[in-house]
Amino acid sequence: MDFLITGATGFIGQKLVGQLLARGDSVNYLARHRSQTLDPRAAFHSWDGSNSAAPVDSLPRLDTVIHLMGEPVAQRWTPKVKDRIRRSRIQATRGLVSGIASLRYKPSVLVSASAVGYYGNRGSEVLTEASMPGAGFLADVCINWEYEAMRARDLGLRVVMVRIATVLGRDGGALAQMLPPFRWGVGGRFGNGKQWMPWIHIDDLVRLLLFAADSNVRGALNGSSPQPVTNAEFTRTLGRAIHRPTLLPIPRFAVNLALGEMSDFLFDSLRVVPAAVENAGFRFEYPELGQALAEIVGKGVATGPVRKP
Repeated sequence: MDFLITGATGFIGQKLVGQLLARGDSVNYLARHRSQTLDPRAAFHSWDGSNSAAPVDSLPRLDTVIHLMGEPVAQRWTPKVKDRIRRSRIQATRGLVSGIASLRYKPSVLVSASAVGYYGNRGSEVLTEASMPGAGFLADVCINWEYEAMRARDLGLRVVMVRIATVLGRDGGALAQMLPPFRWGVGGRFGNGKQWMPWIHIDDLVRLLLFAADSNVRGALNGSSPQPVTNAEFTRTLGRAIHRPTLLPIPRFAVNLALGEMSDFLFDSLRVVPAAVENAGFRFEYPELGQALAEIVGKGVATGPVRKP
């Protein structure tokens, strides 16, 4: 099959491209610059992710588009950064769909990234794909991001939005930022640690993106493990995985000083479960946090019994 990927040079995208090439698919990717790390079999096409139509008319006939492009959220949210976060998701998706509209032979599927931030801060409420959106900056971005992706339905494409949780894996993602303080013995829970924290192993996320592309599912899918944990539980499990203490909580004011408004997202509670994903027949290789961290950072993490949220 012939795939077009945006965000191919990111943490998720590189893993996805590798899997596609390994199974014999053809890969094209849109990016500002040619990647020096991607397999050269992936064909580069220049696009800055702007509101203008993506230049896809010169590409070979496509079967599937997987759209992962977006400014990193994990940084201090200055007004300029917030604008980049919005534009890199909403306007870029609009431009991508406009580019697809110009094609004589259109792909059959668009799989577009979204985020669990769609649900806002919801306490202990169990959140499935059928749950209503929440409020706040990220929720507003996700609502409009998904709206732009869904415009591709009018072009005859099957559209899937994958609402991605905190992604765990080697050499990137959330753990790249979390591990240094934990290894120094100063990692700890955020505040009281009672907020729910959805997560997913990078291998499961890549498999889910391919499942969304290859199956007949449509609409929203939660890209999160079936077993969300509280921040306190995540902290304890990560500490055990790397054999470091996690005794000192991190006060909210300290996180706010470092990250500003973005710190609010770290204290939001999102008890997200992938109900539609599992109902569609997808099975997770790493449903439990201890098991996932054992694979990523080393053996010796007690997995414990499987808990349902």
